[in-house]
Amino acid sequence: MKYQDFKRAINKPYFSRMDILLNRVDVFGHQLSSWRKKGYLENVKKGLDVFVDEKGKVSPEEISFLLYQPSYLSLEYALCHYGIIPEMVFTKTAVTTKTTRKFSNGFGAFSYRHIQPKLFFGYVTKNTASGTYLLAEPEKALLDYLYFNLGKINDENDVSGLRINTEELEKCIDRTKLDTYLAEFGIRKLERIIRMIV
Repeated sequence: MKYQDFKRAINKPYFSRMDILLNRVDVFGHQLSSWRKKGYLENVKKGLDVFVDEKGKVSPEEISFLLYQPSYLSLEYALCHYGIIPEMVFTKTAVTTKTTRKFSNGFGAFSYRHIQPKLFFGYVTKNTASGTYLLAEPEKALLDYLYFNLGKINDENDVSGLRINTEELEKCIDRTKLDTYLAEFGIRKLERIIRMIV
């Protein structure tokens, strides 16, 4: 099969082994390897490639979702997205019900933290030009972040060291939703920390 025929058959900026099967594309592994060597394809992880000339059509957020599922962007990345923390965040931080993992590729650095299945909630679907990804709501991003840092937070000094922008936090969170989500965690220390913040 010729490269252009393959690209037309896939008809999107990236593809997985499943896309090849679903589109009934007759392509061999050595052809894919050859196209990678020629710079036509970029391997993002085993079983997932991007067409190099269409790389700009795919967002790192979408790649985050494609790399490791189920997962949703949360923690520092989501807090920065909502303006709740002042630091720029370059790693796409997410939570997953699978094992904690890290990836690095041409789209950047990606970090996934394991969370219990019962706490895998509180996210929205974001649509992109070529797919989707999941993003934590501000309330859940804050709770996820505090949950994974419970061991480092013991008093008001530690809370203030988190540099949370309380003005932005007040603008974007729903108190009722925050309390509902907080109850699902069932951790008294987390409840005490939240009361110091909001």
